[in-house]
Amino acid sequence: MSASDLSVQYADHLAKAVAQGKGVAPITSLYPDITPAEAYQIQLVTIQRKLEQGYRVVGKKIGLTSQAMQKLLGVDQPDYGHLLDDMVVENGGEIPFHKVLQPRVEGEIAFVLKRDLTGPRVTELDVLQATDYVLPALEIVDSRIADWKITLPDTIADNASSGLYVLGGKPVSVDKVDLAQIGMVLYKNGEIVNTGVGAAALGNPATCVAWLANKLFEFGIVLKAGEVVLSGALSAAANAAPGDHFQARLAHLGEVSVRFTEAK
Repeated sequence: MSASDLSVQYADHLAKAVAQGKGVAPITSLYPDITPAEAYQIQLVTIQRKLEQGYRVVGKKIGLTSQAMQKLLGVDQPDYGHLLDDMVVENGGEIPFHKVLQPRVEGEIAFVLKRDLTGPRVTELDVLQATDYVLPALEIVDSRIADWKITLPDTIADNASSGLYVLGGKPVSVDKVDLAQIGMVLYKNGEIVNTGVGAAALGNPATCVAWLANKLFEFGIVLKAGEVVLSGALSAAANAAPGDHFQARLAHLGEVSVRFTEAK
């Protein structure tokens, strides 16, 4: 079977989870020798299908930016996924629980670009100069793999376990804040469940965006002006259930919140 046939086969496998409303077996249980590069090709098949259905790529997300998560999956670098226009949730809005499978919520710093970033030699300074502003964000990660039994290739193939995202607060120029020192508090139903700081994401969220631009170069992809980049979780993700309300407060950036509606 050709590489392209394999990509289609496993993209179909992940699509079954969405169609059936329940997780499927890990790809690595079906194809143990899959490489990260092959997993990205599966991701790109899924994204191309979404584009053909009329959806638009509006940005990227970076995962596995913390040492704890990298150690858990036995990797030494992050991964990335695509953000599509149907993933956006309004700040303070609601998410019908039937739209997600097994959601978890993370607090992050989002970058909005004012100019393109093209690898392979993008630096942290390049990122800061290309950033229009930053915002507080909630990422709702989700997995098409049953029970989150994932390895690195599984999450890469599954669009880096992307689900939905929420942008909040008011636009803040990067020269007004120390990104590495921004503190974050994540609340679930009014109680603190996690705290974090910008430095938790590879030492600086801008470093994460530079990594992304350089990684995308391998696939001929450019970070474009106007795109949103979710730069990585500042703490562990919190499990979400029907009725849960989440709010993140980030120093100097403001607040962002979302609620999951009861299951029907």
